[in-house]
Amino acid sequence: MAKAVIKAKKARASATRTVRSKAKAQKAKQATAPVVRRYKCRFCNYVYSPLRGEPHNGIPEGTEFDDLPDTYVCPVCGYQGKGKIGKWGFEEWRPTKYLCAVCGYVYDEERGEPHHGIKPGTRFEDLPDDYVCPICAMDTKISKGYGKVFKQSFEPLDV
Repeated sequence: MAKAVIKAKKARASATRTVRSKAKAQKAKQATAPVVRRYKCRFCNYVYSPLRGEPHNGIPEGTEFDDLPDTYVCPVCGYQGKGKIGKWGFEEWRPTKYLCAVCGYVYDEERGEPHHGIKPGTRFEDLPDDYVCPICAMDTKISKGYGKVFKQSFEPLDV
């Protein structure tokens, strides 16, 4: 009986260390994650993001806006026949709404989540590290399949 108790305590201690190390790794990843600078076309609202680049135009992901060639043209405006809107037609853009990739919930900075203690006007970047999607957290089917859905599962929403 005593051996079973000792074995159970060791298993709990091991599980606790694993959870702590995963949490540390996640915090380290967030701390080292660079700030992504996105740019929005002033004419058609197309958003250029270095996270995705434009592989169909030969621009690999990871290419910063400043590193785009001088011949760069907005892919949407050019397609719509609005002319050759170059880099001069873009301005830096910071999203204020974020979409959960799992359930479709939209976090709106303007609205916040007062019922969860997050004041209106709270920037997405300022949410606590342990922030989880409020919808996914309540849906047992999602939490069983995906676990906790953290900030990394949210994508900027251009609205």
